[in-house]
Amino acid sequence: MRKTNDNVNHSRQNNEDGVLDLIHTVMHQYRSLQYQALRDGPHDITHMEGKVLSFFGRQPQATQSDLAKHSGRDKAQLARLIKGLRDRGLLDAEADAADRRNVHLALTADGKAVLSGLHLQAKRLNSKAVSGFNEHEQQQLQQLLLRVKSNLDAAE
Repeated sequence: MRKTNDNVNHSRQNNEDGVLDLIHTVMHQYRSLQYQALRDGPHDITHMEGKVLSFFGRQPQATQSDLAKHSGRDKAQLARLIKGLRDRGLLDAEADAADRRNVHLALTADGKAVLSGLHLQAKRLNSKAVSGFNEHEQQQLQQLLLRVKSNLDAAE
């Protein structure tokens, strides 16, 4: 019974707060579930650590400066994250032969395994999130969300 009351209250709150608040709530829930599995696993990965691993998974041999430009995050914060991931054996660093001040970063085998786990968990959660939706409903939801994104892009 409490669950029903929570759902009613949650539903009313979402109507009052608007679409973007609901999207935010869904993404927060998604991220929480996604990283819960890794926090409970052998590597205890945070959301930001997952983002860093994902970046270097897509951009092998990129630098900390590349990550800072991409993410807009503070370089000192990123330096701490990268050091922690290197200390745990998830990222490897190699000095640039031409300029030793530049350090190229890449995922280690363990880093690739953790990133693979993140992708697998994301795929599971995506399937769970749209469970019961037919193909047309899934496409319609994607199209509507793309329109929301486009509207916000145009507002900039």
